[in-house]
Amino acid sequence: MGRPPTLEDVARVAGVSRATVSRVINGTRNVDPALQETVRAAVRTTGYAPNSAARSLVTRRTGAVGLVISGAGEGGDEAAYRRYVFSDPFFGRIVDGVMGALRPRGMHPMLMLAETADAREQVVAHLRQGIADGALLVSTHGEDRLPGMLTAAGVPTVLFARPARPVPAGYVDLAHRDGARLAAEHLLARGCRRPVTICGPLDVLAGQERLDGFSQAMARHGHAYVPCAEGNFTAASGEQSMTRLLREHPDLDGVFAANDLMARAAVQVLREQGTRVPEDVAVIGFDDSSAATSTRPELTTVRQPVEEMAGEMVSLLLTALESPGSSPRSVIFEPELVVRESA
Repeated sequence: MGRPPTLEDVARVAGVSRATVSRVINGTRNVDPALQETVRAAVRTTGYAPNSAARSLVTRRTGAVGLVISGAGEGGDEAAYRRYVFSDPFFGRIVDGVMGALRPRGMHPMLMLAETADAREQVVAHLRQGIADGALLVSTHGEDRLPGMLTAAGVPTVLFARPARPVPAGYVDLAHRDGARLAAEHLLARGCRRPVTICGPLDVLAGQERLDGFSQAMARHGHAYVPCAEGNFTAASGEQSMTRLLREHPDLDGVFAANDLMARAAVQVLREQGTRVPEDVAVIGFDDSSAATSTRPELTTVRQPVEEMAGEMVSLLLTALESPGSSPRSVIFEPELVVRESA
């Protein structure tokens, strides 16, 4: 035709009205799924490309969402924090889940790291300027001020994990205590009588709840005290914690680590000391990340469905954008024990 395809061209190929095409392209949610697919097929056939600037003027949406990963404290090593984020499989799973949920809607994530106080201020300033429609926030520190800063600035926000302090924002989370209970009961069923645990950082709610769930389950079966070493969800902290626990409790026969990276490091320390896993010591991790299947033996672990949780964050945010003023919602996912070779 010698001209770019238009909405009218898409409507003609799809056999629907121009208004229907517009609703599908702009992401309106009350359109029949079969009709949406018909329109998308017509878009592919015609090669139609929406004018994002014009659409933004009409919808007041950018089509972008800020995926914010917020770190701890002030004056830290920014380069080290970036290495930590990009090397931890947990964050990669979140990105995968967010992209999988946004892409079918024609939207895209904008990765923003907030590892210092200045970086957090910049994130809030950019989001207030409207560079994205809202924020999906993953906070890695219990004292993080960013959740409150974003909501105070009026930025639509959904959190991964319940915030340490109440803020008017939706969130997704896992029933961490229940997951740790599954780990405790599995170790006991295997006959472990001298269990220890490598807990996560206790200034993070997930770390607290996993320790509480494990300790409470053990207490119900008569174990009033379970030796614990605090890690920070990194492999290095898992190695240090396992070394200490093995030195102080050489007769231990079961280990629950609060994530797979620390569990993998624990297995390595045990093997280096000539301890067989699981024959001498059973080891259970948490998350069911790639670290669980790359360990030898493969880790028994508590599955956290991170990709599904990240996708639900997107759904909660889009609902909040379409219904301004609605009450924030929470969605709590259930853990599952995945039994492999280590326990």
